[in-house]
Amino acid sequence: MCGIFAYLNFNVSRQRRYILEVLFNGLRRLEYRGYDSAGISVDSALNPAHPPLVFRQAGNINSLVKAVYHEASVMELNLEESFPMHAGIAHTRWATHGEPSPRNSHPQTSDPGNEFLVVHNGIITNYEVLKETLVRHGFTFESETDTEVIAKLAKFIYNNTNEEGSSSMTFSQLILEVMRHLEGAYALIFKSRHFPHELVACKRGSPLLLGVKELNEKAMAEPSFNDTDFLSSNGQPKELFLSSDASAVVEHTKKVLVIEDNEVVHLKDGGAFIFEFDNAKGEHGGTSVRPASVQRALSVLDMEVEQINKGKYEHYMQKEIHEQPESLTTTMRGRLLRGGSCKSKSVLLGGLKDHLKTIRRSRRIVFIGCGTSFNAALATRPILEELSGIPVTMEIASDLLDRQGPIYREDTTVFVSQSGETADTLQALEYALENGALCVGITNTVGSAIARNTHCGIHLNAGCEIGVASTKAYTSQIVAMAMLALAIGDDAISSQARREAIIDGLFDLPGKVKEVLKLDEEMEDLAKLLIAEQSLLVFGRGYNYATALEGALKVKEVALMHTEGILAGEMKHGPLALVDETLPIVVIATRDACFSKQQSVIQQLHARKGRLIVMCSEGDAASVCVGGSCRVIQVPRVQDCLQPVINIVPLQLLAYHLTVLRGHNVDQPRNLAKSVTTQ
Repeated sequence: MCGIFAYLNFNVSRQRRYILEVLFNGLRRLEYRGYDSAGISVDSALNPAHPPLVFRQAGNINSLVKAVYHEASVMELNLEESFPMHAGIAHTRWATHGEPSPRNSHPQTSDPGNEFLVVHNGIITNYEVLKETLVRHGFTFESETDTEVIAKLAKFIYNNTNEEGSSSMTFSQLILEVMRHLEGAYALIFKSRHFPHELVACKRGSPLLLGVKELNEKAMAEPSFNDTDFLSSNGQPKELFLSSDASAVVEHTKKVLVIEDNEVVHLKDGGAFIFEFDNAKGEHGGTSVRPASVQRALSVLDMEVEQINKGKYEHYMQKEIHEQPESLTTTMRGRLLRGGSCKSKSVLLGGLKDHLKTIRRSRRIVFIGCGTSFNAALATRPILEELSGIPVTMEIASDLLDRQGPIYREDTTVFVSQSGETADTLQALEYALENGALCVGITNTVGSAIARNTHCGIHLNAGCEIGVASTKAYTSQIVAMAMLALAIGDDAISSQARREAIIDGLFDLPGKVKEVLKLDEEMEDLAKLLIAEQSLLVFGRGYNYATALEGALKVKEVALMHTEGILAGEMKHGPLALVDETLPIVVIATRDACFSKQQSVIQQLHARKGRLIVMCSEGDAASVCVGGSCRVIQVPRVQDCLQPVINIVPLQLLAYHLTVLRGHNVDQPRNLAKSVTTQ
């Protein structure tokens, strides 16, 4: 839910202004993760004995930038002062404990002298118990956060160790001991005046990665990806970065290391030393035992800076809506096979091929997700049931956990998450693994927790999605799960013609999305008519019940308009009471097996003077518009199971234009953040 970032320069002189700008730009790249408050910490002077400076501000990153430069001017801080070595940390917050305010912003500190500072993404579930203990030992708390406990716990352990005469404790040993007391999901970065020019990071559940940029001429001319060269303390000038997300690192370097759960990374003397946290260790031997450093493999970011820029668009959401023809193409690239004969039409999913036989023998398939990911799975449930013949059930991750619903060894559980770090979905994954089910992951993030911890899966390849309201990831999820259905049903001769028609439809799908994007101006005109409305209903059924839910979610997420997606078959069981001549209603009535039923729904709503906006297939306007009394949105017709990909695009455009016209922030909707890493 939050974004954490750190920058350490070693043996390369950097002015304070440059350091500040690197930290600010890192936060800007992470701002989609939280934007109600922010903060940074930098050194106050070359002399490490001086307490570090901490700047915290409510509001977005620009508010922080203005506040920092104003305070720097007031205190006459020399922004041109150079530091051959320096460690700075930064944080952008999505509030969970305490309102957005400077005192609740990060970095949180251990004491007025800022002996220990920490930035935190996640949640500490036992912070109240720790807080009570620390209060009894004389600590006072200034904030309402769970994070302040961590900084004060570090100081408490450090003080106790020094009193016992063990002054040789390293920074990483100290943090390993802090981890021993923490419960919950978190990624942490620590800075301390006791360990100048050092940083320590650790994680359990929340994402974190390390980036390294070597600055010597040889390294730049002949880049080395050798583990030893990459992480060693060899005295060569380097810049080291820690970040919640690759988007904040890619403009500096593509050499990264994805930090695993229960790992501690100690940045010191230009090197990165990695230790594994083991709760069993230290219980008898104490903290004097120095853990051995472990070796880790490198990754090379498959990302370009252009992917995280807006380009010609005003907002990320607008850009990502219009990128969908390309994102769908990359999702399908290399996975659809179509040659000269009908028999050659098939789907190849490399991440699943070794598990398809097991999936086909499942007693049921269970889709598990939250929000948009749940809606995408719901959209593909009918085709998966049709082609596989296996019962498919839907579970909202949090509800499954609350109920402790039954999961069996014979089940295949499919975990759908754009980020691969969604807290509730990760908890449900742990639950399914404990119960022995086969676990499949569908995510857009390589190296994410879901990608690492499932038995097999599908990577969306949809490209970086920065707008908080998911658009292109949703349509790529539908296509990925449609391909999953095709792969599972590939052994059935009876459905061969149906599968081949769907594969043909998938090849044509990006072109059809390009066509529907031409409705942009029409959706803007519709948004102008709805700008003052307080509520909107969206009716769908069959494949497009999910479209109704997702379209309503998009409007309520960004336009802040009360919108409900309703199963049209339930209309007469309550929702019909809301219908009058003032309430705008969207009915999705594209051609499929439910078309005649949707025609009946339109008739009933018209009889009660409903303000109808009907989405239909091209050429069907006369069939759905009773007496020309409703507004019609015509979309291209595709295979019924792929129609949700087409139908959601006008609703995404409508949500976007409504938001802009109502004056809200499209990419940073109120109270929301992109990656939900807290429960």
